[in-house]
Amino acid sequence: MRLQGKVILITGSCTGIGRAMARQCVAEGAKVIINGLEEELGRELVDELGREKAVALIRDITGPDTPAALVALALEAFGRLDGVINNAALILSSDITSTDTALLHRMLAVNTMAPLAIIQAALPELSKNKGFVLNIGSVNAWCGEPDLLAYSISKGALMTLTRNLGDSLFRTYGVRVNQINPGWVLTEKEILNKREQGMKENWYQDLPNLFAPAGRLLAPQEIAAAAVYLLSDECGPVSGQVLDLDQYPFMGRNLPKDVLR
Repeated sequence: MRLQGKVILITGSCTGIGRAMARQCVAEGAKVIINGLEEELGRELVDELGREKAVALIRDITGPDTPAALVALALEAFGRLDGVINNAALILSSDITSTDTALLHRMLAVNTMAPLAIIQAALPELSKNKGFVLNIGSVNAWCGEPDLLAYSISKGALMTLTRNLGDSLFRTYGVRVNQINPGWVLTEKEILNKREQGMKENWYQDLPNLFAPAGRLLAPQEIAAAAVYLLSDECGPVSGQVLDLDQYPFMGRNLPKDVLR
């Protein structure tokens, strides 16, 4: 029970990695605030975890009142707030020709500005409890794929936010801020997205070694398991750190010879 007694807000937790983290946090003794846009899935998760351990606010995190409402719900339901996991994200394909100002603003609003606003709203409570923030980024933060330009920019900005606040908030308030950059994770949405893009029904069972040396993609539960360390007291004074979770180095990897031809 490494998170016993902790109260943790998790955005984007109705599905995928966020849902896996909510389950893992509760299994480790925490109580959680579920947030996302999928109302039915959010209700189902609260019922699964137990209403004494989970509550939900189904609302867009970019709404001006959402950060304060999430913090208020934590206090109303559980009387405290120890941690924030900024997991919710918008993923849209775009490249140098299709990334216009409106798209970039939208991407930054969800992936960078909303996490900052939530941290600002939560800071008074986090500082009382020497709490923690975990931002969920992407390996695309380091440079990104050509058709994920706007998304990569937003995740790069989030990583800078983590590095900056990981130092300043820990020094001033005792609040740790760290980040996980997942690689390719097999979530429900990823399965559907790839099918909609024309890939076969079981595309994830026959992946090129280039992208999946293990013969499979990462599972949401594996990201959640790694998150527990950064959330727990075992993490000690570790702050401002970025943990890449992937099967291979995203940058500087040794590509197979046939790819280089």
